[in-house]
Amino acid sequence: MLPPDRLDRFARHIVLPEVGGAGQVALVKASVVLVGLGGIGSPALQYLAGSGIGQLVLVDDGVVEPSNLQRQTIYTERDIGHGKTVAARRWLANFDSALQVVIDDSRIDAGNTAAIIAGADLVLDGCDNFATRLAVSDACVARGVPLLSAAVGRFQGQVGGFVGHLPAQPCYRCYVGDAFDAEDCDSCAEDGMLGAMAGWVGAFAAMQAVRALLAAAGSGAMGEAQWGRLHLLDGLAPGMRTLAIAKDPACRTCGSGG
Repeated sequence: MLPPDRLDRFARHIVLPEVGGAGQVALVKASVVLVGLGGIGSPALQYLAGSGIGQLVLVDDGVVEPSNLQRQTIYTERDIGHGKTVAARRWLANFDSALQVVIDDSRIDAGNTAAIIAGADLVLDGCDNFATRLAVSDACVARGVPLLSAAVGRFQGQVGGFVGHLPAQPCYRCYVGDAFDAEDCDSCAEDGMLGAMAGWVGAFAAMQAVRALLAAAGSGAMGEAQWGRLHLLDGLAPGMRTLAIAKDPACRTCGSGG
């Protein structure tokens, strides 16, 4: 049972038949690792915290820069020059002091990712390069942790759900292949990005995280977790379409090629 102050805080969730009291308790018990506290991670963090996710593990090795403020909504001018994880923890402390927060400002690589995500119910990756995304995906498969991977650039975004550790389900590497293990991703500094587009992708990723956590807890009235689906968001049209991602039998992470 939730104490009275928490019942009041999450009342608008609890009255939803798709969430209810049992669903809210499931969210409170959940642990989510958020990789990247930038344009996607900032709004995702706000809505995950607002949803009452009990433990949030925040991973980012960057510092807040003036150019971040156009789209990274948890930071203010006073945070410039400070580590993103520290600034994000400060935002969370002001927003909801009951949440458990763990911060990690190390640079994610193949050697440390498995330890960082250990014990998580879900990983939401909104980082800005393929090498990190693939390291996170490989660790999720090894640890059996579901992964939501979100990306955004200019006026386009995508959010995909992956559980490659399960039979017949793809991992992120099944989707992108092995060509992107180097840090060769285009940057928003070069291509530009509409700030509100990052907000849309981050908020949608947070909603998918809530959906997946409720489904895993047996409170799946929001629908299935949508693993193996990639949602493409277009801010210019505007619109959204969904693709099914097939498992690659030869994938070196989750298939026979490993």
